[in-house]
Order: sequence, then C-alpha cells, then structure tokens
Amino acid sequence: MVSTAAVLGVFAVALAMVLTPGPNMVYLVSRSISQGRSAGLVSLGGVALGLVVYVIATNLGLAAVFAAVPTLYLVIKIVGACYLLWLAVSAVRGTTKVFEVEGLHRDSNRRLFTMGLFTNLLNPKMAIMYISVIPQFVDPAAGSVFLQGIALGGVQIGVAVTVNALIVVGAGSIARFLALRPTWMRMQRYVMGTVLGLLAVRLATDGSRPAPA
Repeated sequence: MVSTAAVLGVFAVALAMVLTPGPNMVYLVSRSISQGRSAGLVSLGGVALGLVVYVIATNLGLAAVFAAVPTLYLVIKIVGACYLLWLAVSAVRGTTKVFEVEGLHRDSNRRLFTMGLFTNLLNPKMAIMYISVIPQFVDPAAGSVFLQGIALGGVQIGVAVTVNALIVVGAGSIARFLALRPTWMRMQRYVMGTVLGLLAVRLATDGSRPAPA
C-alpha cells in the first residue's frame, strides 16, 4: 500500500529533521546531561507519546479536509516547503547551542514524562511535519489515505525515537566530543542544511495531488 519511495522519502525527512536542533532535542539533551540517561529516556517516553497523538489526530481529519478543500493541499505543500527551507537556513547558521547546558534542578519521573509530552505537542516542527510534510508522500492510487498516513507516521516515529534515544544515551560523550572538535559541528550543520534544502525544493516542485478519501 505504501511505496518504497514514500517510505524512503519520509525516512529522509524525519532523519534530517530529528538531527536539526529543536525544542525536543534541547529538552532531551538538557535532561540527559543534567540528570542522567534514565531521566532523558523517561522524557523521551513523553515525546514519543506526543508523536503518537500527532499521527492519530492529523490522520483522522486529513482525508475529509483535503476532500472538502482541495486548494488547501497546495497551501500546505507551500508551507511545508518554506518551513523545510527555514530549517535548512537555521541549521547552517547554527544559532541553537544544544549541547551547552547550564545546571538544571532535578525533576520527578512524572514531571519529566509530562514535560516531554508537552514539549513535543507544542513543537511547531512536529505540527508541520505531520500536517504539511508527510501528506506529500501519500500516493493517490495506493489506497486509504488514513492507513497510508498512519504507516508513514509510524516510519517517522521509529526514526525520531531511535535517533533521540541514541542522542540521550550519548549526550554527555557527544557534548565533550563537540566541545573539543567544533569543525564536526559545522560539518553536521552544513550536511543537514543541504538535505533539508533539497527536500524543500523537492516538495515545492512536486506536482502530485492529494489522495482521495
């Protein structure tokens, strides 16, 4: 039902976006460095739940909205492309200092989980990912819009949780490594910026139409 090209496309977008500093990464890294790996993993559980909420909520209404307002698909396409381009520029500029964390007070596991959840739910990167970017990979001839959206959302969740878990586990080591090798951070920014920029062009020039309900 979901093509290999669509899965690879969502995988590439998800990987580029999860490696681009944002609210989720900042929160997870800060907790991992200041309170330990277990705290970072508990926080990641909240982030993961937020991703599931986004997938279900956006896909429940996606087909109906696109069927009622076909022009909205084009608007969403443009917004998604512009947002990816903005992320590309932000990545290259490197204004967010993710691994430079000041001391934070210790929180309970319940608070860590809750803060991870709300940090993700209030993250505009995730909102646009599910509302504007993933729908671009839905194939009009491949069947149910809802099931395709759930499947592709699952790909994104798998990438996001896996990469963030690796970042949480290695946050301290990564911080020390980058502090001693600033050239690596610059390289990472340029690579991610290039990937996001190319994806923005791809979305802006794609001529596909929204899938029917």
